[in-house]
Amino acid sequence: MTSTVPSDALVSLDDIRAAAERLRGLVLRTPLLPLTSADADRPLWLKAESLQVSGAFKLRGAYNAILPQLENARRCGVVAHSSGNHARAVAWVARELGIRAVIVMPDAAPQVKVEGVRALGAEVVIVTPDQRDIRAEELSAAHGMVLVRPYDDAAIVAGQGTVGLEIVEDLPDIDVILVPVSGGGLLSGVATAVKALKPDTLVIGVEPALAADAAESFRTGSRVTWTPEQTYRTIADGLRTTSLGEIPWRHVSRYVDDIITVDDDEIRDAVRRIATDCRLVAEPSGAVSTAAYLHRAAELPATGRFAAVVSGGNVAMAAYAQMLSPAP
Repeated sequence: MTSTVPSDALVSLDDIRAAAERLRGLVLRTPLLPLTSADADRPLWLKAESLQVSGAFKLRGAYNAILPQLENARRCGVVAHSSGNHARAVAWVARELGIRAVIVMPDAAPQVKVEGVRALGAEVVIVTPDQRDIRAEELSAAHGMVLVRPYDDAAIVAGQGTVGLEIVEDLPDIDVILVPVSGGGLLSGVATAVKALKPDTLVIGVEPALAADAAESFRTGSRVTWTPEQTYRTIADGLRTTSLGEIPWRHVSRYVDDIITVDDDEIRDAVRRIATDCRLVAEPSGAVSTAAYLHRAAELPATGRFAAVVSGGNVAMAAYAQMLSPAP
């Protein structure tokens, strides 16, 4: 079952405000934490979405997509495909609402994320990366299950847009917002909310250089697709999607000011800085926005008030411990 919003429609500020009302009391209004070592003439606040109960921002979109279809979801269940954070969010929502959940995950997904989804009571189907969306579609068609897409759905975009709504409400004089991008649900939702409220605020997407399909799409003006072999090279496992979704692409094209890239060593450094400065756990995917602030200053305004969305914190502790140790 798909979104009730027409596929060619853009999500509006009213849609995002409606999502915020729907999510009230169900998701955490996450704080903005100052990065204590930020430059004085360009202070940075971190939007700590890693503090969500599911460990990532994805909870917002999952609730917003499932609640309007609750009757069908309770009758037939829900199905989703994800490398981890969307999977965990859908599994969490399903458990809270008493719904059967089947999650299709790629065989390269971190084991900690697979185990986290199973621990929430969801059934996990493991496939190769190129089959995960196909298998989810097949299960939805065969069993009538509500398909909860990870990003290419207007309800998902609206739910993730509540992150931008909160940033502007809590920091109304914000100048630049840095947002991780993969499939584009978070970036498109944040940009839609921010540009409606503060058109002069820059909204900039950030992704790994090893999975830079969104940056290439933005630069060329045409949505491109990379192969799983290309995108799966990066340490940022939550940002390995091979292309922007069609619905996010329309929003990105209209509202986003730029998309820049960071390398994996810069991402590791950002994970360390977030931990030491803010005592906050960030997975590599959630740290790319901070990495851009730290290592791509030449591509950003020289002054102004910055916010960076720390989109998630679901990371294996062994891998996290390695990242916290500076390279020799």
